[in-house]
Amino acid sequence: MVENEKKQKIVVVDDDAAQRLLLKMCLEGEGYEVYQADGGSSAQQLIEQHPDFRIVITDLDMPDINGFDLIRKIRARELHYTYIIVLTSKEDEVSLVKAFSMGADDYLAKPVNLNELRLRIRGALRVLRQETQEELILALAKLAEYRSDETGFHLERVQRYCRLLAMDLCENCPEVDIHAQFAEEIARVSPLHDIGKVAIPDNILHKPGKLTKTEFEIMKTHAAIGGQLLKDIYAQNGSPYLKVAYEVAMFHHERYDGTGYPNGLSGEEIPIAARIMALADIYDAMATKRCYKDPFPHEKIKNIILQERGKHLDPIVIDAFLRQEDVWLTVRDRFEERT
Repeated sequence: MVENEKKQKIVVVDDDAAQRLLLKMCLEGEGYEVYQADGGSSAQQLIEQHPDFRIVITDLDMPDINGFDLIRKIRARELHYTYIIVLTSKEDEVSLVKAFSMGADDYLAKPVNLNELRLRIRGALRVLRQETQEELILALAKLAEYRSDETGFHLERVQRYCRLLAMDLCENCPEVDIHAQFAEEIARVSPLHDIGKVAIPDNILHKPGKLTKTEFEIMKTHAAIGGQLLKDIYAQNGSPYLKVAYEVAMFHHERYDGTGYPNGLSGEEIPIAARIMALADIYDAMATKRCYKDPFPHEKIKNIILQERGKHLDPIVIDAFLRQEDVWLTVRDRFEERT
């Protein structure tokens, strides 16, 4: 176990003092910092006093605030995700289902097997590690946005545009083989599409006029830089959403006719996530004010997109855009830049 895991704080909630002591001794033996609460009310006070708690082990049947109410209160107020493990008897399937429906993550059957307890905690830490890595990555995405000339709501808009396109393809184009979870992953990672811009010099990134040929070649490297960064993280982490993030960052400047960059992919060689991202990014670039242009009206953008059918953009993604056009306009209006 690595050092930062040994310092993880865990709250054990049970009105049975012997049970609390058993869990406390086991977990402290593993190097965790363990706090005890004899009921939901005292657990709630403890968690409010220590907002860095990330793991709670709680019994369900307790006086005052029971385990179900505690789960509900934690989920309603948490600043960071809290991994909740419930203690229940093997026969009490009804309570277990109810606990999961309210937001529990895992369970331990009583009497608790201490080896199983250790494994459940390690599983919790894997989940929390992944969330921490995701927060770091999205912070990097914001850093890239701050350095570029993108406007304040750019990431929010393209995220929603990507979700609209992906969900439409999920519902209307079974041949694309997109499921709802994958559609959500595309939206989730879309803020990372230009993360490679952190490596582009300021004099190019912020140049108000047209880039020279040499400057444009340097600007183009942001796709490969961002893609390689996310590919390296994916190799270490293995999370499926990071693979999608890599595809979005690396290939969103590829063109359907094969004339894009960095690899000159064409048609279905380009991952569907990147084909979706391309349309969302192009639309938002045209729809928002830049130092060198005013925003284009929707109908003008629509006509340009239609002209790019089979050239820059995938025809099936354009069709999804047309089916979602009214909702698209709602997103644009909601996240309109205020000057």
